[in-house]
Amino acid sequence: MIKGVTYVITVALLALASTLVSAYDPSPLQDFCVAINNTNSAVFVNGKFCKDPAIVTADDFFFPGLNIPANTANKVGFNVTLVNVDLLPGLNTLGISLARLDFAPYGLDPPHIHPRASEILVVAEGTLLVGFVTSNPNKLFTKVLNKGDVFAFPIGLIHFQFNIGQTNAVAFAGLNSQNPGVITIANAVFGSNPPINPDVLIKAFQVDKNVVDYLQKQF
Repeated sequence: MIKGVTYVITVALLALASTLVSAYDPSPLQDFCVAINNTNSAVFVNGKFCKDPAIVTADDFFFPGLNIPANTANKVGFNVTLVNVDLLPGLNTLGISLARLDFAPYGLDPPHIHPRASEILVVAEGTLLVGFVTSNPNKLFTKVLNKGDVFAFPIGLIHFQFNIGQTNAVAFAGLNSQNPGVITIANAVFGSNPPINPDVLIKAFQVDKNVVDYLQKQF
């Protein structure tokens, strides 16, 4: 009986260990793996084709211009400059990316998620109301941030940033993925292609069909 219990515990521990190991990417086996689209020049593979290290230059790890404000003349008064692996090939396999967030007065980075990354944000200028919502039972964690303040957003949770000041605001965000992805909730729900069946949205949001029709036209 004792042997049987020991066997079950051992199997359970091995299964748990196997699950934990498979949840992470393997460690890189070289110093860097600069992403390249031309597979004829590639000599290593680690998530993406890698540029031959013999022809890698400092420019592969360089991105200029993050000091330049993005255009916020849009409906939400917000724009983001994301420096991911597509713009900075040297990020490949490093598991990080960076973003500059520009807000017009009362500009909003609408509720959204990053499916592949947690985020840490620091305010460089202005005052932001930020927050995220947990999975069920959907508790809101929110805070007003001023210049120099830092806030973290856990992976996969809906979050937002709102400029509550009368001047422009700027923030910088670090994300623990070379390509974090973004799903803006309103765009995805009301602006999908093809559109989600209105009957689904009417029942999900408990609103009139005219409201759904109006929202779908906005996106």
